[in-house]
Amino acid sequence: METRSNNVLVGSVVLILLAAIMIAAFWFSRVSGGNDVEYDIYFKQSVNGLAKGSAVTFAGVPSGQIKNIELWKRDPGFVKVRITVKEGTPILQGTTATIQGSFTGLSEIVLDGAVKGAPPIVCPETNAASACPDGVPVIPTKPGAFGELLNSAPQLLQRLSTLTERLTETLSDKNQESITGILRNVDRLSGNLADRGPEIAATLAETRLMVQKAGLAADEIAKLTASTNALLNEEGRPLTADLRKTVQSATKSLDTLDKTLAEAQPGVRAFSQQTMPEVGALVHDLREMTRSFRAISEKLDQQGAGSLIGSPKLPDYKP
Repeated sequence: METRSNNVLVGSVVLILLAAIMIAAFWFSRVSGGNDVEYDIYFKQSVNGLAKGSAVTFAGVPSGQIKNIELWKRDPGFVKVRITVKEGTPILQGTTATIQGSFTGLSEIVLDGAVKGAPPIVCPETNAASACPDGVPVIPTKPGAFGELLNSAPQLLQRLSTLTERLTETLSDKNQESITGILRNVDRLSGNLADRGPEIAATLAETRLMVQKAGLAADEIAKLTASTNALLNEEGRPLTADLRKTVQSATKSLDTLDKTLAEAQPGVRAFSQQTMPEVGALVHDLREMTRSFRAISEKLDQQGAGSLIGSPKLPDYKP
């Protein structure tokens, strides 16, 4: 009877302790979570590696955990992840959420991008249904580098497979024979070039000499052009000046003759006293002009047109 009463007492004490522990745990969980703030994150990508209770960090600092994860009922293309973060965590406008995975298969949500002075992310008083579809503020997402790599892995593998197939087709037996022939021809060509190296060097030397001679010839041509210009300036200009003077003199004589003929009407006396001397001067000027033209024509007949602008050619010297 006494043994039975001891067992009942021990069992009662154990039950009371278990109940106290459960109540304390529940109480502490409510106390610890009473200051947490809930946010929703909608991912339009695979959330592989995330689970209820996964860590949530802000710039690498542990700040909360995942409370719930499920397909969004309004649009199954999105995965809704509800998180709880500690009060005071700077979830401000500009903060984004990223899934950071690892090769171990475990993932976590990383929050970053808070801007100093920006307002916090809260549900607005107006149009709250669209900004907070499930009653809590929404943190926008940003694709992570590792997640993008995992998402693009199938496409990358497909492209690698296609590249491998094309390389296999390119390096077929027939193409390998063609490549071998090309390499053989290149080797033969390089050998021929090596054998003709001295000839190529000699050709280059002759080309260099020819270029030098061409430069000297260009200098001589420049000197000849300068000499020709000087000759034209020295001898061509005086001859042209003489011809111009003769023409001017003849023009003056003709003008004088016109005036004399205009004055010839008063009588023979005025004609004999004024016109005859002018006619004599005109005849003299015409003779001079004729003599000049005759000299020019003779020079053209004997020495050609070049004699008018150049000096007479010296006779060849014979010893």
